[in-house]
Amino acid sequence: MKDKKVLVTGGAGFVGSHLCERLVAMGGYEVYSLDNYFTGSEANHVAGVTYIRGETKDIAMLVDFMPHMVYHLGEYSRVEQSFDDIEKVWAYNKDGIFSVLEFVRKVGCKILYAGSSTKFGDGGFGRSASPYAWTKATNTELVMNYGNWFNVPYAITYFYNVYGEREIQTGKYATLIALYKEKMRKGEPLTVVSPGSQKRNFTHIDDIIDGLVLVGENGYGDEFGIGSEEGFSIVEVAKMFGGQIEMLPERKGNRMTADVIADKTKALGWSAKRTLSDYIDSLRVDNWGK
Repeated sequence: MKDKKVLVTGGAGFVGSHLCERLVAMGGYEVYSLDNYFTGSEANHVAGVTYIRGETKDIAMLVDFMPHMVYHLGEYSRVEQSFDDIEKVWAYNKDGIFSVLEFVRKVGCKILYAGSSTKFGDGGFGRSASPYAWTKATNTELVMNYGNWFNVPYAITYFYNVYGEREIQTGKYATLIALYKEKMRKGEPLTVVSPGSQKRNFTHIDDIIDGLVLVGENGYGDEFGIGSEEGFSIVEVAKMFGGQIEMLPERKGNRMTADVIADKTKALGWSAKRTLSDYIDSLRVDNWGK
């Protein structure tokens, strides 16, 4: 039997590269990536994957084959920075999702959409707290509507604060765990945005990929959350690292909580198997990558 063609948008990014790597390792898939390299990197390329450079809004011109499945991960994905980057947010998230949905509708394949857990933040009010959160929340509605309007098969997943190898460590798009690792390596204070009591459910990249593959193969519909049950405040995380803490002023769009909606994913057999404390301990043993 011929391998199934799978397209991963954002396949050169943090989560996307791990997904490509897993699919190649599993066998049975011919894996393609479509990425504009905004936060993705050629350093994340995986042997056995075919890489296409370009914007998701141009997917119909760039992809000349019929995939069995599209994992749509390639969108803008930062909360606080989205206020300054609103034009990029619109181009990558709104223009992109329409073109991708039209593509899968015409091709007749399934789409797995990576939504954002900000949609569930602060009792649901988090969905409009930032340009990023709003575009992601409304995109999930459009995906569901394409399912209802055009019978497009879909599954929507929600990640919760992903950490692990290949995170962006520096610059305005750095993620928290990687940022703290880099600051510990340099002997710099760990910055905590006030009030510091905001809770997050940090989830290891391998657990995220376990869930993505499982939902991609077996899940249909909305609310496939992929998140660890363990929740920590940002101050608690900084204390786990053990460095000096420097408090920063509050920022717009910074939600306080986000409920983990994972029952449907667990029903498929998924559970989080890695812990943040074990990961931080491994970084400490490695002397923070020095």
